[in-house]
Amino acid sequence: MPTYHRETWVDAPLEDVWEFHSRITGLTALTPDFLNLDVERVLGPDGEEDPDVLEVGSRISMRLEPLGVLPGGSWTSVITEREYDPDAGRAYFRDTMEDGPFPHWEHTHRFYEGDDGETLVSDRVEYRLPGGELGELAGPLSGPVGFEPMFRYRHRETKRRLEG
Repeated sequence: MPTYHRETWVDAPLEDVWEFHSRITGLTALTPDFLNLDVERVLGPDGEEDPDVLEVGSRISMRLEPLGVLPGGSWTSVITEREYDPDAGRAYFRDTMEDGPFPHWEHTHRFYEGDDGETLVSDRVEYRLPGGELGELAGPLSGPVGFEPMFRYRHRETKRRLEG
């Protein structure tokens, strides 16, 4: 199964980076405008509307309309794992696509505290493209061609927002 991976050092403490990524506002801030993201509903694990923090079991229902002209689609992500261990200097959460365009999508967000108050932000996506055999053939190309611009933007924007 193809994977995409990107890492960036951010000159901000682990706690700040973790808090930023733990909220729906982090997702909306880090989604490029060209994707035309519309978050339709956020439910916490207990069914609470618009929870402050995206805990394990939180569901995010959204709609994307790339460039405003390409066919849009709905997407529901579920937070399946989440751990913050400031004593060990690390944290992570994982979301999986419950409903959407990919037969498989698992995104792991990892954060590691550096020696100088910096934080390493690491994104790893394991995915399968739609389209059967054709999707399988195109899978390895979609990371550098399709995902790279979006994740480059996400990492650049994380630095801009958190480094002040």
